[in-house]
Amino acid sequence: MSAAPDFTIGIEEEYLLVDRDSLALADAPPELLTACQNDLEDQVSPEFLTCQIEIGTKVCRTVGEAREDLKRLRSSVAREAAKFNLAPIAASCHPFSDWRNQTHTDKERYNDLSSDLAGVVQRMLICGMHVHVGIAEPDRRVDLMNQLSYFLPHILALSCSSPFWQGYDTGLSCYRLTVFDNLPRTGLPPRMESFGEFERAVGALVDLGVIEDGSKIWWDLRPSSKFPTIESRICDVQPRLEHTLTLAALTQALTRMLWRLAAKNQRWRIYDTFLIGENRWRAQRYGIREGLIDFGRGEIVSLTDLMNEMIELVSEDAEFFDSLTEIEKSRDILKSGNSSDRQRQVYLDALEAGDDKKHAMQAVVKHLIEEFHADL
Repeated sequence: MSAAPDFTIGIEEEYLLVDRDSLALADAPPELLTACQNDLEDQVSPEFLTCQIEIGTKVCRTVGEAREDLKRLRSSVAREAAKFNLAPIAASCHPFSDWRNQTHTDKERYNDLSSDLAGVVQRMLICGMHVHVGIAEPDRRVDLMNQLSYFLPHILALSCSSPFWQGYDTGLSCYRLTVFDNLPRTGLPPRMESFGEFERAVGALVDLGVIEDGSKIWWDLRPSSKFPTIESRICDVQPRLEHTLTLAALTQALTRMLWRLAAKNQRWRIYDTFLIGENRWRAQRYGIREGLIDFGRGEIVSLTDLMNEMIELVSEDAEFFDSLTEIEKSRDILKSGNSSDRQRQVYLDALEAGDDKKHAMQAVVKHLIEEFHADL
């Protein structure tokens, strides 16, 4: 058995920018990005659409370290945005703005995406959250990725923050994936036997000129093309900073738990992508409300029971990273609802109070602004 990985983490988040008066999406003026970059340097960057902005933490050993960095990043973006009468929200879809009214960032990478992916990419009015976990050994990355895929639907269910699209309730907890899955090279990762197999598959597309590099592989979980990490991309972005840390802590602890099994010559059972995909759909559709399939038991089990089991499963790892408090906050999400549940409740409360649909949707955006600032 090789030496233990360091399991460092890095978190990336994408935010939407809204006008504080209309609460609709607004383009980021160049001066805003410049001001953020002066403060945060390369930890902030533009995203595909001009109404988006992306941040990334430094490499952190624990979620405690990540909290301080993420708080600094969020605070800076919020402070600079306010100078332009804008506010960031960390939701994966804007409740009512139309994708047809957005423009993409004039940058070579995004111009190429717009040209290559045509009408599919024009609807990319979505934001995600990515968690990197440091695994130096390439083959170990792929081995752990094969096993970690089983838990992606569980994490997705907790993270859902995109129930609305263009002013109506989609009925889904995570509408983001219905948009994102229209892109090529998305969805659950295939099972691979080695990092070499992954490199050969990517290399075949690169040699054909189909993609430039592995950054155009957009699976829910992938070996990073830039860093010695596995990168979880399944999550909706979180309105609340503390919920971001809960999801990152779970991802880090689950990865170490699977490595511990390997150290004892054991492993998590690998199920067919078809079966994991059914749980992915259940999480996307129902969030935390209807449970997921436990394939070992052969029955649908509530998220509460599954999370209790998961917390017990990773308790040793949570103690190692001093992240048990953050991981146990997943129970708060189960109790009060994920963001999609909370957004729906705000919308229904506004309607019940006499607001029309337009003002009820605006109430949801106000709620998202408040949640973004709550933990700063």
